[in-house]
Amino acid sequence: MATGKGASQNRYDLIVFDWDGTIMDSTGLIAECIQLAASDRGLPIPSTESAKSIIGLGIHESTLRLFPELDRAAQSAFALAYRKHFVPRDHEAPLYAGIGELLAALDNPGRFLAVATGKPRVGLERAFGHTGLKSMFHFSRCADEGFAKPHPDMLLKLMDFTAVPPERTLMIGDTIHDLELASNANVTAVAVTYGAHSAELLATRQSAHMVDTVTELGRWLNTNA
Repeated sequence: MATGKGASQNRYDLIVFDWDGTIMDSTGLIAECIQLAASDRGLPIPSTESAKSIIGLGIHESTLRLFPELDRAAQSAFALAYRKHFVPRDHEAPLYAGIGELLAALDNPGRFLAVATGKPRVGLERAFGHTGLKSMFHFSRCADEGFAKPHPDMLLKLMDFTAVPPERTLMIGDTIHDLELASNANVTAVAVTYGAHSAELLATRQSAHMVDTVTELGRWLNTNA
């Protein structure tokens, strides 16, 4: 049971959201900036599907998966090229329609809301600023503050901060990295199919629950959370 927030009748006292592809409709922009950075660095330009496949991982983990031949210095150069394209444009990515209302509906004295993201802290803070959603979340963890997904570190830290056990924690995300994160932390997951990874790919990770729209996610949470 979550402590310090009063008695709870919730099934889940901690609900953790991924950001890109779950809250913010940013996966297309991210993929485009990955492709532009590859062109800048003279690297093979990945397909949009390949670029989206690594969304949710930390920047160095992402680079290593796309370009395993690169040494650490070249990975860092690619990361800088990516940020050169993405940072000036990250305000262009909108929230998915209905996300603000969904988060407001989850506000409850007995519940914590949190973010677990592959963004660095500075990137998440920019996104919070662009969207005005920071006040909706009690805690957040970023890829540069510990181990990146799918290591369970993010969820373990959030559960530690809130004193909520795994059986009362829920992870919501759009990639197999989110589902593996949840599995590694022994946490229930909900997969949203409107983000970076296809329903077919998400289904390979045996998520207990899958939803296709923000509206459907809201209905599921209203009934089950």
